[in-house]
Amino acid sequence: MPQVMEFKLPDLGEGLTEAEIVRWLVAVGDVVAIDQPVVEVETAKAMVEVPCPYGGVVTARFGEEGTELPVGAPLITVAVGASSLPAEAPAAQAAEAEGAGNVPRPLIGYGEDHSRPARRRRVRPVTAAVSAPAVTAPVAPAVPVAAPAPSGPVPVISPLVRKLAKDGGVDLRALTGSGPDGLILRADVEAALAALGAPEPAPAVAAAAAPTAAAQGERIPLKGLRGLVADKLSRSRREIPDATCWVDADATELMAARAAMNAVDGRKISVLALLARICTAALARYPELNSTVDLEANEIVRLPAVHLGFAAQTERGLMVPVVRDAQHRSPESLSAEFARLTELARTGKLTPADLTGGTFTLNNYGVFGVDGSTPIINHPEAAMLGVGRIVPKPWVHEGELAVRKVVQLSLTFDHRVCDGGTAGGFLRYVADCVESPAVLLRSL
Repeated sequence: MPQVMEFKLPDLGEGLTEAEIVRWLVAVGDVVAIDQPVVEVETAKAMVEVPCPYGGVVTARFGEEGTELPVGAPLITVAVGASSLPAEAPAAQAAEAEGAGNVPRPLIGYGEDHSRPARRRRVRPVTAAVSAPAVTAPVAPAVPVAAPAPSGPVPVISPLVRKLAKDGGVDLRALTGSGPDGLILRADVEAALAALGAPEPAPAVAAAAAPTAAAQGERIPLKGLRGLVADKLSRSRREIPDATCWVDADATELMAARAAMNAVDGRKISVLALLARICTAALARYPELNSTVDLEANEIVRLPAVHLGFAAQTERGLMVPVVRDAQHRSPESLSAEFARLTELARTGKLTPADLTGGTFTLNNYGVFGVDGSTPIINHPEAAMLGVGRIVPKPWVHEGELAVRKVVQLSLTFDHRVCDGGTAGGFLRYVADCVESPAVLLRSL
């Protein structure tokens, strides 16, 4: 007799307690192999395909597309055992279903505890669970199945665009996006709504029959990525006594060095990569800033590796992908990794692992056309280097007034891990390397 196993939504990363079902990858009656992805979900941090640890026949799915489930809620049930497989199923799948691999085991990368308490919600199964007697063909769905939609991932990043389409009855899989690489934008959904003659869903407002002046206006739920960012920034402000120091630096020589490096073999090294290399050298001299504070133990923990986060603005909001072991990377390697992670962020394909574990953050807000900022530290890190725009300005160079390429650098640091002398020394070293890249070469 086959055994019906229930697979629950696993813990998908640090601090994530729920996820939204974006797209089911299997239907009731489908045969699945061990560790085959069965559903695509969107968390506050990333889009993730969730693999099932059981092999057999899918007997039920829980939650429709667009439903938000807490960690630990049931996702699917699977009839495990050779008798639950169709006669024509491949032998490899039958072996997987019969073998010891069907014993519950943790999913790689998701941790072992899938039963963390979360908000309780009533979740209706998409189809009723099918009993598990011996069968020789796939279990039929309990409800009629619509014609299959076009295959492949839906090119949508913004959850607001998804909600707009859902509320207006627009099938995102039938749209061609006008954004980069076919990305579906809000304007595309609004155009589809206009073509259907459907009114655009009204923004959420106060539900009172006679709203007071204080309750008027658009209400935007503080949830998902925006809610996660809000929680993290609030915690940073509550726990970290931060301070900021800044300095202007002449980046003319750094930009000239970059141009010379890029002219050698055609490989493009970004300014961010050069600044990252300078940061790792500075952190080797001032390791206090590559640390975290353990409040329970009342200790400062200096970290052995530099996992460098960098701020990336995306359509889903601000994200901080992490470059692992940045201290061992060359400018070419750093540039390539920044480009890879930025592309994943832009397309919504970053994993939770790509967004966690940072020890120091580099924030290039100069791309927004601003000179300075006092950023909030990315908790639980101890410091963040901010970089403004690099622009021509009057500057005294070798005793003469000249037009030079000037950048403002700012360092926000946790005053618990060091005093101003250490922070100032770090920032001054960074500025010296920017003004004279030979300083960096001497320290290598």
